[in-house]
Amino acid sequence: MTKVVLTDGGMGQELVRRSKGEPTPLWSAKVLMDEPDLVRGLHAEFIRAGARVITLNTYSATPERLEREGAPELFKPLQRRGIELAKAARDEAGDAAIAGCLPPLFGSYAPALTISYEKTLDIYRRVVAEQADHVDLFLCETMASADEARAAVTAATESGKPVWVSWTLADHGEPRLRSGESLAAANAALGDMPLAARLINCCRPEAVDTAFADLLALGGKVGAYANGFTAVEALKHGGTVDVLHARHDLDPAAYADFAIGWAKRGASIIGGCCEVGPEHIAALRDRLVADGFEIAGAFDA
Repeated sequence: MTKVVLTDGGMGQELVRRSKGEPTPLWSAKVLMDEPDLVRGLHAEFIRAGARVITLNTYSATPERLEREGAPELFKPLQRRGIELAKAARDEAGDAAIAGCLPPLFGSYAPALTISYEKTLDIYRRVVAEQADHVDLFLCETMASADEARAAVTAATESGKPVWVSWTLADHGEPRLRSGESLAAANAALGDMPLAARLINCCRPEAVDTAFADLLALGGKVGAYANGFTAVEALKHGGTVDVLHARHDLDPAAYADFAIGWAKRGASIIGGCCEVGPEHIAALRDRLVADGFEIAGAFDA
């Protein structure tokens, strides 16, 4: 049987939907402090749905974002809380690897909003220092440019933990990072740094389909986890996710149709991003099993 690692879905959008508070530029970070049971419970739901890897809910708890919002002192407490809640969910719901989260520093779709490579690397190193002793691997996710990914992967590799890098692509046209760079160029920028997997995330599943041959050509383990947004252009730097809208044609069965296609083409890691909830992951688990795939642990596929 072909093994596939099933990951969780999107935490941020689901938490915004469940939270009593209004969306903020910090997205799901505030929920870590104000409604921690929501975070722990959602992690646990994803594990029960079949996820064998969950990612820390610290996507917006980065020094840059917290500094921008006037709350830099929350960096360490939010990182600690995210780690504690992921571990508690794993203890509650069953075995799953925990992935450290190295997100884009300026927002998911803003490759032009950058600082120097050296400063970017320093920030990622601060995040890695908080997470490294508590995670099983690092996920450098939603990387919109080659340099952003290079900084994140460099910091993550220094931890000695396995590293997954995941680039986000333009939703339409030829396969390109949101910076306009090709996957081949982004991969080349990483040099000979060891990578456990290369992925695509947080773009339309149709964009994953278009780019999949380019992803396979990079070699090694590959995977994908798409979002369910109609479009992302409305989200600006410092904005809130309430300007984005979910597709109505991407229910759990429809998302599973896309994801099964990736598995059949060679993806060994599959999950979901924004607007992909526990019900999507459960449907995907069932489809994978029905189609003869084995759900594997993070290091078994």
